[in-house]
Amino acid sequence: MKISTRGRYGTRLLIDLAQHISEPHVALAAAAERQNISVRYLEQVAVLLRRAGFIRSVKGASGGYALAMAPENIVIGDVLRILEGDMLVVDPPDPDTPETRLQRCIRIAVFEHLNERIAKVIDGQTLASLIGTSDPDEAYMYYI
Repeated sequence: MKISTRGRYGTRLLIDLAQHISEPHVALAAAAERQNISVRYLEQVAVLLRRAGFIRSVKGASGGYALAMAPENIVIGDVLRILEGDMLVVDPPDPDTPETRLQRCIRIAVFEHLNERIAKVIDGQTLASLIGTSDPDEAYMYYI
């Protein structure tokens, strides 16, 4: 499993919006410049995030985007699943295809454990925890 630019850029856009939550809205061009991301690509990602209800758009010449919910309520796993699809290492077995004992053993011993651990990490992080607004002891430190 590899997280694509869509997942990474979408997460960065949400972090940028959360960092500027005191502003009524953020122009996509400003967020793109701060994040060093193409505005055109970020527009495509913003559409997906808006449809999913993570962000809202403000129309007009001085429009932009803002978070549609509190950063504490945005789970990174939910965001990645919207942008990437399921976060499974391998697809679940096809019920119409018989599985050998070896395949079943590998699936249970390796792949299902990886899926559980990935889910635990991404579902245990909120947008607030990434930017340090929920629990300062749990937040990551960014140094420039």
